[in-house]
Amino acid sequence: MPALRVTEIFHSIQGESLTAGERTVFVRLTGCPLRCGYCDTAYAFKGGEWRSIPEILAEVARLKAPHVCVTGGEPLAQRACLDLLTALCDAGHVVSIETSGAIDVCGVDPRVVKVLDLKTPGSGEQARNLWSNLEHLSPADQVKFVICNESDFRWAADVVHERNLNRCCTVLFSPAVPDCAPGELADWILRDRLPVRLQLQLHKILWGDSPGR
Repeated sequence: MPALRVTEIFHSIQGESLTAGERTVFVRLTGCPLRCGYCDTAYAFKGGEWRSIPEILAEVARLKAPHVCVTGGEPLAQRACLDLLTALCDAGHVVSIETSGAIDVCGVDPRVVKVLDLKTPGSGEQARNLWSNLEHLSPADQVKFVICNESDFRWAADVVHERNLNRCCTVLFSPAVPDCAPGELADWILRDRLPVRLQLQLHKILWGDSPGR
């Protein structure tokens, strides 16, 4: 049975995506090949504890929440993540994965909602975007852009229009606070009548930068 390096498993309020506000169990896997300038989970880059999939499933079941979100770091950097996702679905959970979009998602169980974080120029990791991942999105999936400045906004808006992203899934624009103020990003979306959803990090509004929340 495969094992995965796990940084933490915790019960919280989902702060992002279309299930924001829902009680969710988060399974944060360890490790990430990217180094985005605005990363807020660098503590998950190293360390962690090796746990078997049955152990993870037992902990998730104990916490009793309607949703399970597998995140990181970059969860797909561990090959056994695909097995974990399928096992969570088989156990009856509503499952999502938060992934950078730098690793192929074609093997992700189709029952899993993919939240794909396309990297803007301001992230410093734009070159890592694996554009073929967009071919594997369904209407239930979501694409997220973290916006650092107006240049990022224009770049992301061009991607949305050129690839018709809003026609295949939900598109989320999130401000990289403090570099980009939420109100400023809202103004740009309104000005350009962009077919996207503004996303704020609800968990940070509630608890600040506390890990495991």
